Order: sequence, then structure tokens, then C-alpha cells
Amino acid sequence: MKMKLLAALLCAAPLAAHVGSPDIFYEGEAGPYRLIVTIRPPQVIPGVAQVEIRSTSPEVRQVRIVPLPMTGPGAKLAPTPDVAQPSPDDPHFYTGALWLMAPGSWQVRVSVDGANGPGTLSVPVPALSTRVLGMQRALEGLLIFLGLVLAVGLVSIIGAGTREAQLAAGKQPEVAQKRRAWVAMAVTAAAVVAAVWLGNLWWNEEASAYSTRLFKPLTLHSRVEAGDRLVLHLEDPGWLTRQTDDLLPDHGHLMHLYVIRAPEMDRVWHLHPDLTSPATFTQALPDMPAGHYRLYGDIVHASGFPETATGDLDIPAIHGQPLGGDDAGGAVPALAHADPNLTLSALEDGYRMVWERGAEPLHARRPYELKFRVEDAASHPAADMELYMGMQGHAAFVMPDGSVFAHVHPSGSVPMPALALAGNLGGGDPHAGHAMPMQATPPAEVVFPYGFPKAGVYRIFVQVKRAGHVETGVFDARVEN
Repeated sequence: MKMKLLAALLCAAPLAAHVGSPDIFYEGEAGPYRLIVTIRPPQVIPGVAQVEIRSTSPEVRQVRIVPLPMTGPGAKLAPTPDVAQPSPDDPHFYTGALWLMAPGSWQVRVSVDGANGPGTLSVPVPALSTRVLGMQRALEGLLIFLGLVLAVGLVSIIGAGTREAQLAAGKQPEVAQKRRAWVAMAVTAAAVVAAVWLGNLWWNEEASAYSTRLFKPLTLHSRVEAGDRLVLHLEDPGWLTRQTDDLLPDHGHLMHLYVIRAPEMDRVWHLHPDLTSPATFTQALPDMPAGHYRLYGDIVHASGFPETATGDLDIPAIHGQPLGGDDAGGAVPALAHADPNLTLSALEDGYRMVWERGAEPLHARRPYELKFRVEDAASHPAADMELYMGMQGHAAFVMPDGSVFAHVHPSGSVPMPALALAGNLGGGDPHAGHAMPMQATPPAEVVFPYGFPKAGVYRIFVQVKRAGHVETGVFDARVEN
């Protein structure tokens, strides 16, 4: 039973702010310096997070990094920072490693010194134990062999000492001495077996205690009432001291819900249910064809800790309400017609979205700046772009089997309330507005910093707003190792 549990834990996909996409990507300004930060959290806590920083400013001389709790007294008591090491091949690329000592909501503070003075930014990091690390077979076999050698050696030493320690030189042990030696060896062997058994009990207790700290994602239970009313309920299976009544608004909404029809992935909605009772949200559904739908609900806790609660929903055809407010949806080609080589997606009124991806293949676990451009029918950049919930756009990266889902902004994969808590927005107020600073019409291009967590096929939904309407572009990508 324990081995089955261990195998299940080893195979479990990391779930947190995004499903199966644990790495963190953030693009922001540390004073006068523009930085692109990638953080790869450890799968076990305590553990070491890998930090990669690329500076787009040539004036940077030194980069220092330090981990801090997101909130509480520890957030104000920074230890001595580590100096990130510049790459010998690229002087604008820095790397480092930081210990995260406890599960929960953390931040990595990045301090930059350069020709234009100092600058600082903080990147929120959810620290989770998502698996139990297994021992390598070769190491396990070696340790078993060495343990047997030690046990046999100990028994042999006790037997020899009992039999021959007081024996005169050149004399052979008598029958009584041999008998005492066998008794001593038997007692020692029993003591060794008892020690191993007690040690195994202790180890199992420690493993059981550790398993209680393994991250357990929220479950999203769903049902449809009155024909078109979606009811969602968050259920906590029990993990640390997490709550479901401490949520912070992100872009003005407590939940961002993606509804994607499976397996075709030909319908997608980005909805924003209202909290109507503790841990319960409701949403008036639009017209929806019958089918099986996957649900991904993004929320952010008061500590800045983000989660994506997942669920499934089977429904008949729904004749619902027109979309309003920030809700948006789109009908796109079915996955059966996917072409990972296409870089154009048709929009309304003859407009189109272009993915400027280049000819190079995409690889897993590499940070990218994925650029999308909106054009009119004459291939001119769209001149009527608007911010969508304070951003130039929103993107969702999804694998067809549901093992990966990531909701990403132009600033990266970090939710806005967490950035505000870390002091990057609104002076540390998590309820501050989350609109990007924009003086004029937004540009027709939007860039998303992201890295695909594993090889395979992905569908990318990109939503932008122009001329008062939210439009959805869809692209397919094949990612190599």
C-alpha cells in the first residue's frame, strides 16, 4: 500500500498557480533596468530554487538575489543576498540558486547595481512540496549491500571478541567459550534486526508526516441550475492552514474561469464568476453547445499564494445569456485540424492575429518571449486596440490532455495581487488597480514571457480587445525536448 502511495505521488503533476506548469516567468523593471526573470521552484521543500535573470540593459554591473516570505515579519528581515553569477557567454544573463525553507508564499528579491544607480524588484514564488523524491536504484542497492556488510561485520566482531578476547596466545577456544560466542552473536543479530525494524518505523512516521505537507490542490465542483446558471464550489482537501474565504481580486475579479470543451478544444470562454456564498461562485452561462468541458479557476489567497482549481462539466446544449463585462469567448478550429506550422489566426471584420515565432523549433523548459500582432485586412497594425482588464492581452497555454494549463499576462505568469503584495504594484496594496501604465492607444503587439514545461502539443488561446470587442486567436505548437 505504501509503495502504491509513493508511486502515485511520484507520478502526480505539480499543481499550483498553474496546472503542470510550475516555473515562474516575470518581466518587469528594477529601477531603470528591464529584467526578465525565470524561477524554477524545487519540487520538495526545503529545496533549492534555480533563478535565471536576463537584463535588457547593458548598464548592469551586478545582480543580487535573496528569498523572503511574502508577508509577516520575515518579509522585512532580509538575510545577506547572494550574488548572481554572470554567464561567461552572455554578460547580460545571470544565474543563482536559493534555498526555500518552508512551504507557502515567498518572494525572490532581485537587486541590481549599474551605471544608472540601484534598482530592485520582487518576484512572488509559491513554494510547494509536490512529490516525494525516490532513491536511485543503484544507490539503493549499494546502501543495502553496505548495510548487510556492516551488520555481518558487527555480529562477527562481537562473536570473535566474546570467544577470543581473553584467550591466551596460541590456544584454541574451549567449548564453553564457543557457546558464549554463539549466544553473543545471536543476541547481537537480534539487536541489529530490532534496530533496523525500529528505524523503519521511525522512517515511515517521518514519511507520513511529510506526506501531510504535500500540496493538495483545491477541487472545483460544478453543476448547472435553472438551465444556464453555473454553480461552482471550492473544496479544500486539507493542506496546511489554507482557507477559501481569503481571496484577493485579480483585475477586479475573485476568479478567472477558463471553460474549454474537450477533447476538440474548439470552444473557449474566459469568464468571471461572482462569489455568492462562502467558497461558492455563480455564473450566468452564454449559449454553449453540448459536450464535456474542462474548468480551470484561477484564484489568489490573501498571502499572495495563487492556485488553479480544476474540474469537469458535462452539459447539454445551453441557451444562455449574452456575454457582458469582461467575459469573453470564442469558437476556433477543432484540434483535429490543428497545424503547428500556422502562424495566422482569423479574427472578426477581416482582421487577423499573427504569431511572430520564427523558424526555430520550440523546446521545453526554455524561457521565451512569445509575440503576437493584430493586423487589419490590409496587413496594417490594428489602430483600435484597447486594454483588456488592464492588460494588452491574456493568453492561456493548454495541453490537450489537460496536464498543463497556464494563464499568462504580458508581465508573465505571476498574478497581479501577488505582485502588489511584493511591492511591485500599488505600493504593496493587493487591492490596488492592476492596469498597465498606458498613455495612448495600446500597441498592436502583445508579448508573453513563458516557457513550455514539457514536450508535446499545446494549444494557445490569445485574447485581445479592439474596437470594444474581445477577440480570441488560437495557435498550435509542437514543443521538443
